[in-house]
Amino acid sequence: MSHANALLTPKGRLRLARCIVDDKWPLRRAAERFQVSVTTAGRWAARYRALGEAGMADRSSRPVSSPRRTSVRRERRIIAIRINRRWGPARIGYLLGIHPSTVHRVLSRFGLARLAWLDRATGRVIRRYEHHSPGDLVHVDIKKLGRIPDGGGHRSVGRTAGNRNKTGTAVNRRPGYAFLHNAVDDYSRLAYTEILPDEKKETAASFWKRANGYFESHGITVKRVLTDNGSCYRSYAFKDALGPEIKHKRTRPYRPQTNGKVERYNRTLLDEWAYARPYRSEAERVAAFEDWLHHYNHHRGHTSLKGQPPVSRVTNLSGQYS
Repeated sequence: MSHANALLTPKGRLRLARCIVDDKWPLRRAAERFQVSVTTAGRWAARYRALGEAGMADRSSRPVSSPRRTSVRRERRIIAIRINRRWGPARIGYLLGIHPSTVHRVLSRFGLARLAWLDRATGRVIRRYEHHSPGDLVHVDIKKLGRIPDGGGHRSVGRTAGNRNKTGTAVNRRPGYAFLHNAVDDYSRLAYTEILPDEKKETAASFWKRANGYFESHGITVKRVLTDNGSCYRSYAFKDALGPEIKHKRTRPYRPQTNGKVERYNRTLLDEWAYARPYRSEAERVAAFEDWLHHYNHHRGHTSLKGQPPVSRVTNLSGQYS
C-alpha cells in the first residue's frame, strides 16, 4: 500500500505511464519529471501497456510461492504440542529444532490463543470479567508467608547462614508463619491487607470488619464478597461479620482462578514487597509493608487499568459516588 508521502500514488503512476506510453516521452525524461528511477518508470509503463488503468492499483507484496515455508506436517506437530502440552514457542522450538520465532508465526497464523489466556489444567480459554462499579464484588483470601529469622533468611545471607539463624537461638527457632489477610475490590483493584498471626475464624471475621471499614472510608459500599472454601470463611463468625447486607459467594472447589484477582494480587505482593529485597529480619519486612501498600493503591500503575493506580477508579473519594 502506498503511504501518505509517496510520490507515486495510483493517480501519479497513471500520469507517469501515459507520458511514456501515450505521449512517447523517453524513460529517462519521465523518470526525472516524476522523481523516480528509470527502472520504476519502465515498470509502471509496462504494467500500463499490459493492464491499462487498472494496473496502477496497489498489489499484495505476498510472494506467489513460499518454498521455504514450514511444512504442513511440521505445522501440525507444532499445533499438537501446543494443544496437548500447552508449551510456549521456545520450548516447542527446542523440542523440534526450530527457531522460536518460526513457531510463533505458525501459532499466530492459525489463531491459537495465548498461554496467558488459558487455564493450564484444562486448556480452556479463561473468561475474564470485571464488575461495573466499586463494591459490587470484593475478593478475600489468605496468603501464608514464612517469617524471616533475626539476622536474615536464606534469601539474604545464603542457605547455610539462614538455617543457622533459624535454628541457632531460642528466639529464632522455628520462626513460623505470618498470614496475610487480603481484600481486593474487583472493579478498582483497591486493596486492603493485614499481617496477622493465624487464619482462625475469629481472626478472619475481625479482619473483614476492619477491611469493610477501610472500603467505607473510601465511599465504597460492599455488596458481595467472594472467598474460597476455607473453614474460617464457612464459619458463623465470618457470616455474622458480613451481616445481612453483604452477600457471600464461594469459589468452586479446586478452582482458585475463580478468585483470580486476589490471587494475582498475592503474587504482586510477594514479588514487589515480600521478596523484593533481602530483609534482615521479619520486623524490617513488616515495617516496609505499609509504604508498599500505599504505593500499590495510590501510585503503582496497574496493567488492567491502563497504567493508572487503583485509587483512580474510586470515583467517590470526594463523596460523589452513591
